[in-house]
Amino acid sequence: MKRVYNFNAGPSAMPLDVLKAVQAEFLDFNHTGMSIVEISHRSAAYQDMQDETVGLMRRLLQVPDDYHIVFMQGGGSLQFAMHAMNFLKRRGGYLNTGVWSDKAMKAASFFGDVYEVASSKADGFSYIPKADTFVVQPDTDYVYMTSNNTIHGTEWHGYPSFDVPLFCDMSSDFMSQPVDVSKFDFIYAGAQKNIGPAGVVVAIIKDSLLAQAKEDVPVVLQYKTYVDHDSTYNTPPVFGIYFINKVMHWLEDNGGLEGAYRRNVQKAGIVYAAIDGSDGFYRGHAAADSRSLMNVTFNLPTAELEAAFVAQAAERGLVGLKGHRSLGGCRASIYNAVTEEGCRALAEFMEEFRKNH
Repeated sequence: MKRVYNFNAGPSAMPLDVLKAVQAEFLDFNHTGMSIVEISHRSAAYQDMQDETVGLMRRLLQVPDDYHIVFMQGGGSLQFAMHAMNFLKRRGGYLNTGVWSDKAMKAASFFGDVYEVASSKADGFSYIPKADTFVVQPDTDYVYMTSNNTIHGTEWHGYPSFDVPLFCDMSSDFMSQPVDVSKFDFIYAGAQKNIGPAGVVVAIIKDSLLAQAKEDVPVVLQYKTYVDHDSTYNTPPVFGIYFINKVMHWLEDNGGLEGAYRRNVQKAGIVYAAIDGSDGFYRGHAAADSRSLMNVTFNLPTAELEAAFVAQAAERGLVGLKGHRSLGGCRASIYNAVTEEGCRALAEFMEEFRKNH
């Protein structure tokens, strides 16, 4: 079997060592005589695995003791509404830096007043707003942000601070670099970018925030329910959590989040150098000081050339390079599991394609 270089934005590339480990023990999880997809989520074997997963994540991220880590389903789209269901009482402020923060704000508007603390929407979400443009209104319950914007290829390099709780959707750069969790009151992340298959959301919630949550919310949509029931109020996404466990071990064995960050900086530098050295043939969408380490977005001179670029790249085993339908162009998603070798192969193809056209 020939494996390709996978630049899809999510579901996305997973570490090959992890895939092989999952394959090797798929029929017999931890000597139970059953596959991981067969065991009961009420069993000791499952609980031990989940506890270890939480412990690994807590250690890698250095999560303070007054935060809980829980696993949920429903993806980021459910979180767009659920954070407001639980915590929006007066008004919510949003740092609107992309499609996903825009959607979160619209979903939250069903539950209370929302407004933009800052926005780059008028400029096509091509940059991260500066702190001197932030305006936080009185009676704001929280400020919500998206750390990395997959569609537009921008990322926060340094997190803002406010006098109100800070919420963050970290779906697309979660576990890609060290993070000071104490700067946030609530973090969530869909797994399907850096840490596992689709179907799992990780949430990290500060105890003091949880104590302020609204109670007039269906039980299954309360964060308190998942904390009180240790993520097993209903059947959790067992396989996804197991897979995350394997990725946490892989990260720990490969230099932790500091090691991941060094590799990600190196990989992104290779692809951005191909853009910057192309004499304008490739044009990056994101402002230079806002460029994402996870999602490199760019355009070619014409839509026809972009289509040819994507098609010819796929023939070379470089897949997933078509840009999001809302933006067009091209996008290389280079999450943790994408190798430096893959990024070099992409950069070499970019240079060859430029010379041929």
